[in-house]
Amino acid sequence: MGVVNLSESFETLSGEQRMPGVFWGRVFRLGCAALLALPFNVTPAGATSRIKDLANIEGVRQNQLIGYGLVVGLAGTGDTLNNIPFTKQSLQAMLERMGVNIRGQTIRTGNVAAVMVTGNLPPFGTQGTRMDVTVSALGDAKNLQGGTLLVTPLLGADGNVYAVAQGSLTINGFQAEGAAASITRGVPTVGRIANGAIIEREIEFALNRLPNVRLALRNADFTTAKRIAAAVNDFLGSKAAEPLDPSTVQLSVPPEFKGNVVAFLTEIEQLQVEPDEAAKIVIDERSGIIVMGRDVRVATVAVAQGNLTVSISESPQVSQPGPLSRGRTVVTPRSAIGVTEDGKKLAVVRDGVSLQQLVDGLNGLGIGPRDLIGILQAIKAAGAIEADIEVM
Repeated sequence: MGVVNLSESFETLSGEQRMPGVFWGRVFRLGCAALLALPFNVTPAGATSRIKDLANIEGVRQNQLIGYGLVVGLAGTGDTLNNIPFTKQSLQAMLERMGVNIRGQTIRTGNVAAVMVTGNLPPFGTQGTRMDVTVSALGDAKNLQGGTLLVTPLLGADGNVYAVAQGSLTINGFQAEGAAASITRGVPTVGRIANGAIIEREIEFALNRLPNVRLALRNADFTTAKRIAAAVNDFLGSKAAEPLDPSTVQLSVPPEFKGNVVAFLTEIEQLQVEPDEAAKIVIDERSGIIVMGRDVRVATVAVAQGNLTVSISESPQVSQPGPLSRGRTVVTPRSAIGVTEDGKKLAVVRDGVSLQQLVDGLNGLGIGPRDLIGILQAIKAAGAIEADIEVM
């Protein structure tokens, strides 16, 4: 990748000698180590992606499941039963189902914790197959390490049970404490059980009998939807694909693939399409992260940027009274205030500066991300950036 000399793109409005990077040296010298270390691999024009990576097949999706259960076997790091009533009630109900009646009895155990169990039912999951689940503490348990989840039904949004979870937890975090100090790494109150749930109910979806299939684009765009439809029609030699909106392309199953939609989609999802994206700048003001799309362009604009620095220094002095005098020792404050404004001359940014030139300008260290965010927003307000700015 060639290096672009930014001094060839900018000139000062004064008659003095041209200063390389007068504007971008100040504007795009981003004082952010993460951006400097990041390799800016700009996607070249004409790069293609598979339809499989650009769109989802409508109906082929996961379904979220949730359940409430108990984790036992904890080493005294479970819920405090006197403080967490739902854990106590759940423990009593479970023991009663086992034939143990403890109503009215005092229970003192720290080895039980109430948890929420979540998981995603995979598309076309069949009865008897397994899925992963995540277990999260619901009460005041400190650590779920070493615990075992008891049988927990997992329900869908319709209230039906689709899977049952049980098994030993795996915890990524840990907690250790002494008499006067403690340390916690990760989140010890959240665990995972690999293949910890068995699917009990299937979701019926007759994919092979569908006369039409719809593709849902992951990034809605009119041009991309049209290109996908054109690629499918060229491959089939007939007008079987039609873009319905920026995020949906409808496919009519050809006669030769009737009853075998899986084979049809296998052929379609491997087709290469060049996606199109709108020029956009995404700004996260909380972390100072700035992401620019490859089609961002800067029109001709004159910009000046300066930094105002106010410094205050305190050097108090002690005043001592003379010998045998009735005075007293006092502290005399001394303050020094200085104001400096570091500004650059007005500079002209010529029309058509591309993302590659902006990225090359980042290599010249300088201002911080906060100043850069303000300058980008000011240029946008002047109508000189051909891109949308989205502030997160």
